[in-house]
Amino acid sequence: MDEGDRAAQDSGDGHPNGATGGDGARDGGGDVTGDSATAAQEPASPRKASRRFPVLTRDTARPEGGGRAIGGHHPAPYRQWPLLAVCAGVLTGLLVTVAEFRAGTLIIGLSLLGGAVLRWWRPSVGMLAVRSRFTDMITYGVLGLAIVLLAMMAQPDPWLSVPFLETIVHFTVR
Repeated sequence: MDEGDRAAQDSGDGHPNGATGGDGARDGGGDVTGDSATAAQEPASPRKASRRFPVLTRDTARPEGGGRAIGGHHPAPYRQWPLLAVCAGVLTGLLVTVAEFRAGTLIIGLSLLGGAVLRWWRPSVGMLAVRSRFTDMITYGVLGLAIVLLAMMAQPDPWLSVPFLETIVHFTVR
């Protein structure tokens, strides 16, 4: 081997990754022989898709039922009518709460229960769909039921009396 070949080999000019081809030999014409010759001719086996979540997420999936409630040719407020119905009910309840606390909070709770029913009943509810259908129904239903029950137990003159709650309050507050 003369000095020119040795310098090319040391600098890595003869091989794309700077190696000298340890698994095969290079002849004078630049052809690869040995194991690397068959590897270059065979197509690479397809990489099995990983079930892991990617380290860097580029997009989020739309929740189940998160599509438009009405076709795209209608204006946006019409497409989002389920969300607007629940928000209008909550807003009405807040405005009524200024005059009558119990009635307003009942309207708010019933609006959330209505959101749970809409999420169960309609296949597409637009932006009312935040998570999976089951999770949305449980969240809207539990919050709506809690608000309705608390409104019915509000003082003075509660409409609903729960005896064990008085015992809990007696031991914790008094």
